Amino acid sequence: MPGRAEGGAVECQPWRLAILAFTLAALPTPASAHASDRGHVLLLPTGYYIAGGAFAVAVSFLVLALLPPAALDRFWRRRLPLFTFSDASRTIISFISFAGFALLVAAGLVGSRDPLSNPLPLVIWTLLWAGFTLLQGVFGDPWSWLNPWYGPYRVATRIFGLQSHETKPSRLPPWLGYWPAFGLFFAFAWFELIDPAPDDPARLAFAAGIYWLASFVAMLLFGHDAWSKRGEFLTVFFSMVARFAPLERRDGRLSLCWPGAKLLAAEPLPPSGAAFLLLALSSVSFDGLSKTFFWLGLFGVNPLEYPGRTALIGIGSFGLVLTFVLLAAVFALAVFLGQRLASAAPSFGKATGLLVWSIVPIALAYHVAHYLTVLLVDGQYALVALSDPFGLGWNLFGTANSMVEAGVVAGAESAWWLWNIQAGVIIAGHVLAVLVAHGLAWRLHPQPSRAALSQLPLTFLMIAYTIFGLWLLATPTAG
Repeated sequence: MPGRAEGGAVECQPWRLAILAFTLAALPTPASAHASDRGHVLLLPTGYYIAGGAFAVAVSFLVLALLPPAALDRFWRRRLPLFTFSDASRTIISFISFAGFALLVAAGLVGSRDPLSNPLPLVIWTLLWAGFTLLQGVFGDPWSWLNPWYGPYRVATRIFGLQSHETKPSRLPPWLGYWPAFGLFFAFAWFELIDPAPDDPARLAFAAGIYWLASFVAMLLFGHDAWSKRGEFLTVFFSMVARFAPLERRDGRLSLCWPGAKLLAAEPLPPSGAAFLLLALSSVSFDGLSKTFFWLGLFGVNPLEYPGRTALIGIGSFGLVLTFVLLAAVFALAVFLGQRLASAAPSFGKATGLLVWSIVPIALAYHVAHYLTVLLVDGQYALVALSDPFGLGWNLFGTANSMVEAGVVAGAESAWWLWNIQAGVIIAGHVLAVLVAHGLAWRLHPQPSRAALSQLPLTFLMIAYTIFGLWLLATPTAG
């Protein structure tokens, strides 16, 4: 058997590699719009990066433990007022978004069967899930304007004379918490990561259409705000991510703040809300883990002969649940131990519901790092497909004939800068999470020494997750 080179690359003679590359290039391969896999194995000195990332997170904890809380409180409270704007056009913009969504569903049903030519898979998996999450983390909450339910809901309540639910108590039982959103988010993650054909345009169009209709009916029953805040998982996820953004809108005025500052003012989440945030992080983590040689080897799957998603449905479903359960258990244990170290008075539930907000920077960082290559390549395919959504030779936006530059993520040079960006994002996300966690800990423990002690277990968890995230980026993957 051939030996292994450092970093997981398989050693092979040059002439064999040339023949193999030529043979693979000549074979027809199925297209995939959800192409998050790497086309290379990193041979960079990843051990130094991992050690440096863990060191950076540890040092940030030590620095915060020595700084006076009052100074950091002034730092987080700083705001730079920008301008004011109203919600007058929100209904119109949402209705335009709904019209675009309806056209995309139609394109999924009657357009090209190729997921790299049909705009529906590219818009949902690349522009919405991969790209729009980043926009929410930078610009605040544009989703509240662009979501395809608000406009139709407002029009329906006026046309049919329905009484608005926003002016009276919600009919959605309080004990449900965020569990409806959690369940729908889990179904979404399963469809994205485990389903054999999430990129099939017709299959995706059917799923997206049914989801929109079911959510719209729920909004008519319980009210738009009530269902959006606790049931519609995209709105719940995007609103949580938006709390990290350096833009804040209050009373119609837009202000500039430090990234993560809004998280410090958040109210403690109930167990269902904490579970939702942990699922957001665990699902994207499992997406990276599920294709590694390590994971496949645990179940006797030869990663060099990847059997396809259909053969791995059971393994994938088990892994998705297991990753969430392990992360939730370890996070809860870290909070519990922290409370014991600080001899804390606040309840375990309150501490967990408050400190879980520190997961947001990590979840956003993992999301950006994991989907960066998808956004760079499939984002180009999306621009081409949107100009000709039904494959009729249109050129609506002048991009139908644009060449897709896949080389932006191929080659040694691209691997170097992609790795550095991804590693930097993950390390920065964990450092910011430590900052946010300390700010939240001071709300639980006014005494600085107790606040610092309560964060020790959580900091160790963040260091471990930094190492795990950087390892995921560098380890060999299949598929």
